Amino acid sequence: MPGLPENLRRLLSPRHIAFIGGSDADFSARQCAAQFDGPVWGVNPRRKTLGGVPCYPKVEDLPQVPDAVFLATPRAAATEIVEQLSRIGAGGVACFTAGYGELGKAGQRAEAELVAAAGDMALVGPNCYGLVNYTNGALLWPFGAGNHRCHRGVALIMQSGMLPANMIMNDRSVPITHVISAGNQALLAIEDYIDVLVDDPAVVAIGLYIEGIRSIKKFADAAIKAITTGKPIVVLKAGKSSLGEQISITHTGSLAGTDQAFQALFDQLGMIRVGSPVEMMETLKFLSISGAPKGNKLAAFTCSGGDAALVADYCDRVGLALVQPSNTAKSALVELLPDIATASNPLDYTTPLWGNTEVMPEVFHTMVGDGYDVAVVIQDFPPAHIHADNSYYRNDAKSFIKACQPLGVPAAVCSDLPENIDRESREIMIAGGVTPLQGLDAGLDAISYACRFGLMRDQVLSDVRTSDFGVIEVPGREVATQVVDEWQGKQRLREWGIEVPTGQIIDIDAVDGIIEDLQYPLVVKAVSAELPHKSESGAVKINLQDAAQLRNAIEEVQNSVSKTVPGIVLKQVMVESMIEDVIAELMIGINTDQQFGQLLVIASGGVLVELISDIKTLLLPTSDTQILNALQGLRCFKLLQGFRGKPAVDIDMLVTSIRALVDFAAAQNRSLVEMDINPLMVTRDQCIAVDVMIREVDDPI
Repeated sequence: MPGLPENLRRLLSPRHIAFIGGSDADFSARQCAAQFDGPVWGVNPRRKTLGGVPCYPKVEDLPQVPDAVFLATPRAAATEIVEQLSRIGAGGVACFTAGYGELGKAGQRAEAELVAAAGDMALVGPNCYGLVNYTNGALLWPFGAGNHRCHRGVALIMQSGMLPANMIMNDRSVPITHVISAGNQALLAIEDYIDVLVDDPAVVAIGLYIEGIRSIKKFADAAIKAITTGKPIVVLKAGKSSLGEQISITHTGSLAGTDQAFQALFDQLGMIRVGSPVEMMETLKFLSISGAPKGNKLAAFTCSGGDAALVADYCDRVGLALVQPSNTAKSALVELLPDIATASNPLDYTTPLWGNTEVMPEVFHTMVGDGYDVAVVIQDFPPAHIHADNSYYRNDAKSFIKACQPLGVPAAVCSDLPENIDRESREIMIAGGVTPLQGLDAGLDAISYACRFGLMRDQVLSDVRTSDFGVIEVPGREVATQVVDEWQGKQRLREWGIEVPTGQIIDIDAVDGIIEDLQYPLVVKAVSAELPHKSESGAVKINLQDAAQLRNAIEEVQNSVSKTVPGIVLKQVMVESMIEDVIAELMIGINTDQQFGQLLVIASGGVLVELISDIKTLLLPTSDTQILNALQGLRCFKLLQGFRGKPAVDIDMLVTSIRALVDFAAAQNRSLVEMDINPLMVTRDQCIAVDVMIREVDDPI
């Protein structure tokens, strides 16, 4: 008997299909029979035909064991029918029937029974719209799915019913090979579909709409398989909420929420996250037709100064580099362009050359071939009621195709307004390997996302850790926790080779005996597990130059703490050396999540950490390469490189220090709940954990 993965392949690419049910099955069978290459049957004891195809009373009466079944019966009959299908060896079922896990405990019990009945048979849903395969016309879908075929394009996998139905209706010429509405995912999850579809040569990219992930490990394995085979994944993720239900007392907890964890997962897997269905469709279209650029250097062409200005502004916003043409290319362009045009990027080639099929191929070829990674022409095409003949408007697109094809540079024609590229014009571009992008903002977003994928792909594939993506086990949400006082926390870090300031604990009553012998300048801090954030309670005084200043500072700290936290009797203070010659302050944090495990947060540090919001999040375990990439993605990285005359930081040293903190956290994974190092003060050749806050399981074993 075939196993679940093989049965899923049968379901997605069936040789024969059965539709079981009443009116919904009738419509679906009729639609499918009009296009599907193989036999289509109905099952209903009260009908002779279903959707115009032969109908049989029972599953056992079917002429052959079906590879695929669309099930649209009441819930009361569904489990028995699924069990019968499993018994005869059917490939799989798209279960349109609802009333399961979405209804609470009673529905969950029924859903568990349905899964048990399916056995090794593939089960999509329940409570889903089904699936579509446009490569062979297998339409297991209860709504209109169109009447076209697609033999190379994108697969859409969605935790939604209506969203994929809406995307099927798009008027954007997105080549779609498969559509899967995942429904309740009682048996099969998104990662199962990815794993099978990346093996299909017709699928060149995958679009996901997700609200959650069942198994991080399986999802990661499937995503790595996709990027290894050169098939990008574009994801639209819904839902932004705080991490878990626990109340965090660290900066890390407020910065590393669930949405940040998902973003970290997508980044580490080389997946493209978009912000809307339009961005998803335009990005998938560009990737499936033009492919992923190797870099972000864009050659942009317009026939309008206004368009050129808009393109320049938007490219700056989304990270597309409008590198100016070389002197050699400029000289050649000057010979080709009218006197009123300037050889620049964006290139406004002006109206005298608009539609010129002799000169424009040379203009496009000269500039695009000057070392650019990707190219775009901004061009709108009037509808028939404005201009009956569009052929003149298509001349520049045809010249662009002629120029770009031999260069092999991913290219697009992008309209200012989404509706201003008609279907015929789009088809001409697609046939020439150039993507018609609809809407200036979504179009340039799509190019930017595709460029980002090209860069992420190389990073992911070069990182050896991609072959072993795991999740670190962490304490449960309901455990009792305690805060470790800062002195103890620093001693633990010191044992792991992490630098902390030179210091000591002093009993306040014994200060007079040693205060004259200390080395200044100094910092004094209250020592108490009840003061995780000392600056807010006045429990820190810095840059103390002599014994008199230290005495005053200790008295001020005592008074501030007693006012801020009534009942605290401060008996000790921590006195540390003042760190000087600081180049940058970072925050390094560890947070924990039941699904994602440990998260590493790297951010611009100091008291304004949450206000500045210069943050990168990584899932642990992680590699030194990913730590370096995260640092390079911070706005404060310029400080680390040396800014306005200051020396540069030893970046290898910084990565090594962060690695030591990560290793410390991994070793404490069963007890550590969260940790803040804020700030980690970075000098030219040192990384010093100046403030440390650790929260752990109460009475850790």
